Amino acid sequence: MRELLLQKGLDIKERDYFKDKFTEAEIRELAATVGVSEIFAWRSPSLKKMELVGKDLSESEMIQLMLQEPRLVRRPLVKVGDQLLVGANVKTMQAALDNLK
Repeated sequence: MRELLLQKGLDIKERDYFKDKFTEAEIRELAATVGVSEIFAWRSPSLKKMELVGKDLSESEMIQLMLQEPRLVRRPLVKVGDQLLVGANVKTMQAALDNLK
């Protein structure tokens, strides 16, 4: 995916969110367009270790869990223009790039 972005001449800002964790404000900003549940990694082994699989979690609980455990932030998060692609695949990425002005 990185190569696809570079081919389009876009600047890439990569972030290791294990070293540079998100703040609550950043998570809320990212989730504003897609919803907190969409950026929460429901299939993460970390969720199983926390014995939370199948639990009904509120948005606030999901945010707090993502702040505590970065593995619960779904990856990759790719922002293309104003659009946030979550768990993006090449086809979704290409469509988003084609729609860029």
